Amino acid sequence: LVPEGSRPTLKPRRILVAWDARLESSRAVRESLDMLKGAEEVHLVMVDPIEDEFHHGAEPGADAAAYLARHGLKVTVERLPSANHSVADVLRQRAGDMAAELLVMGAYGHSRLRERIFGGVTKSMLDDQSLPVLMAR
Repeated sequence: LVPEGSRPTLKPRRILVAWDARLESSRAVRESLDMLKGAEEVHLVMVDPIEDEFHHGAEPGADAAAYLARHGLKVTVERLPSANHSVADVLRQRAGDMAAELLVMGAYGHSRLRERIFGGVTKSMLDDQSLPVLMAR
C-alpha cells in the first residue's frame, strides 16, 4: 500500500517490522525478506508484548530476530508500551521517529467481521496511511 504523495522504493533503507508473533506477521516477514536484506536498518517492533508460552515466548521477539539474523540481517528489537494509545498510532509514531521508508506487518489477525465491528490495527493502517506498508495475510 502506498499513500498518495509518497515516493515508494523497492530498496528501502529503514524498515519497521510490526511483530505480534502471529502467522500473519511471520508471513509478512518471509514475503519481505529480499527487501529486508537490502535495508541498512531493520527494527522489529512489538507493542505491549505478552511474555508467556502462548504468545511471544519467554523473550519477546527473540525467535523472529534469530530468524532474521540467520539471513544475515542486523535487527534491532524494540518493545514499546502503548501508554493508552492505539497500536497503530504507536507504530506510526515509531516509524516517523526512525524515518522508516517501509512498514511490514501482518494483516487481519482477527476475523474481518471482528475488525469491521471493533476496528483493529489493519483497518486503522488502511484508513490512515502515512508511509508505504507491505501487508500479508
